[in-house]
Amino acid sequence: MNEAATMSAQLGSQPQVYEIRFKGHLSAYRAEMFEGLEMVLGPGGETVLTGPVIDQAALYGILNRIRDLGVPLLSVQRLSPDKDSTERKRGIS
Repeated sequence: MNEAATMSAQLGSQPQVYEIRFKGHLSAYRAEMFEGLEMVLGPGGETVLTGPVIDQAALYGILNRIRDLGVPLLSVQRLSPDKDSTERKRGIS
């Protein structure tokens, strides 16, 4: 099996953890759109969503919901699976 196929098989076997940042805070009603993801509201007006995403289609679904809200997307980052949850919680800088 080549390297790309091996990587694809590894990525497909378990959900990947993503950190998604966007500008703005959401009402409790709108926050329900992202159930299953941890949401941290920063004092500077940023929101950070963190959690497992089962596949690329689910990731695009989340990004589409953010787009539909009309808020600026700041970053999307796949987090390393070997980091524990306390290391992933870097906070909002």
